[in-house]
Amino acid sequence: MAQTLGYVALLVRDYDEALAFFTHSLGFTVIEDTVAKDRLGNDKRWVLVSPPGSRGTSLLLARASTTEEASRIGNQTGGRVFLFLHTDDFWRDYQEMLARGVKFIKAPRESLRHSRSLRRPIRQQMGSARTEGPPQRLKWLKADS
Repeated sequence: MAQTLGYVALLVRDYDEALAFFTHSLGFTVIEDTVAKDRLGNDKRWVLVSPPGSRGTSLLLARASTTEEASRIGNQTGGRVFLFLHTDDFWRDYQEMLARGVKFIKAPRESLRHSRSLRRPIRQQMGSARTEGPPQRLKWLKADS
């Protein structure tokens, strides 16, 4: 049996605000943006974004429909990191995000960690950003073998 995660829903305040953040600040690509109806019969959009070149899971930007949903915007993970974004060139993407106005809570760092699956140490660079956009915390890393 083969399974994959298709989409991860992210509650947002406003579609266009979230789209601007993901496309302009992070450089994500819009996969789909179509009009539909939500479970309450209100107009909504089906908005999917993903990192450039990604063939994996996409984010579904879901506008909050109720006050309970709205209360979760920006804190859907209880203060934990929301996204782990892997990249083929950490420093390139770090510089691009800086240029686009993404604010980082710590300077990037390099470390060695032991990979159980590879059974050897791998070098990784890691950055952590606190954003003013929909996800309030984003981490990404590049692991060099």
